[in-house]
Amino acid sequence: MTDYDPRTDTGIPTEPVGSLPRPAKLQEAYAEYDAGNISKEDLETQQDAAVKDSIERGEATGAPIISDGEQRWSSFATYPITDTLAGTGLAPNLGPGGQFFAIFADGHGRQLPKLTGGPLKYNHYAADSLAKSLPFATKPLKQAVIAPSMLALLYPLSDPVPGYSREEFEEDIVQECTTDIRKAFETGAARVSIDFTEGRLATREDPRNPWTGAGLLPHFIDLNNRVLANFSDEERTKIGIHTCPGGDRDSVHSADVPYNNLLPEMFKINAGYFLIQLASERDRDSVYESIGQHSRDDQMCYIGVTVTQSPRPESAQEICDQILRAADFIPKERLGTTDDCGFSPFSIDEKPNHGSPDYAREIAFQKIANRVEGTRRAAEKLGVG
Repeated sequence: MTDYDPRTDTGIPTEPVGSLPRPAKLQEAYAEYDAGNISKEDLETQQDAAVKDSIERGEATGAPIISDGEQRWSSFATYPITDTLAGTGLAPNLGPGGQFFAIFADGHGRQLPKLTGGPLKYNHYAADSLAKSLPFATKPLKQAVIAPSMLALLYPLSDPVPGYSREEFEEDIVQECTTDIRKAFETGAARVSIDFTEGRLATREDPRNPWTGAGLLPHFIDLNNRVLANFSDEERTKIGIHTCPGGDRDSVHSADVPYNNLLPEMFKINAGYFLIQLASERDRDSVYESIGQHSRDDQMCYIGVTVTQSPRPESAQEICDQILRAADFIPKERLGTTDDCGFSPFSIDEKPNHGSPDYAREIAFQKIANRVEGTRRAAEKLGVG
């Protein structure tokens, strides 16, 4: 576990969620690999080039901690179990045609694989990618991992999997997620955050997507706590939970769900810090108030200050003002900042609001640089550091 002081450089801690838009050239390489037109080595060459560029440009923003942009991943949710979104390299005991994880506001959906048997084991851990990325970095790297509650959606909602009970399956995913986090720290991650975007969606009750109306949020909280129970109090201070209303093709899946359906329950997760989408909320004050009311004294609250679906870069002063307003509701000593979501959680993402993934990539680095500067300004005004 890397020694890292999150107040370094900015006073108020700031860190990314994880993903960055993949360059169009890399997205084309994924398609060519799925079609059998290029080799795995050719794809990895493009992935490495995108990672190197992501880290160099991330460090140039002045950010005290960065990510590799998840350029080698199929998606934030499926990196352990498949090489590409099309299903190339799918893990054993999985097949196509599982339930939808989410149906987005623009009408498109993202579907998970189907569990066909047991056990479920990861093909890849996040640390495998991290180990390849670390040589490019001179600053600390954070690592995002997928939550066991997301992987729980691989199991059919109603029908049992022959020879593999839900209880056996969930024990496997808790152990695999625990290993994922442990390996990331052992490899050199300074911080690890667990992607929990399914949390807000779990209270949406979308009839097109039956799992959302099944009352699963308390069970999701329990699954995440079962993972965190494997870590010490000190380790948990470096483990975060990320929540957002989704982000894919510049669309969202649950922004219409009242945040208070989630927040009182979410803070029952025994994580040390939370990365909370907030800049895109219509009524920020009510969310700030809920965070201040329901978060515990031992939990840091990193508020989202950049809208990842928008091509408009927030100014550093605009971000500073958001933080100062949040400090009216949340103790300033427990405030941090982040981006609302990963900038591109899925490897194939056209970014229609931006016009192209390459332009979206340019905008993402502008937003990150302004997040860092705006956070620094707010820390000076609040006397935090």
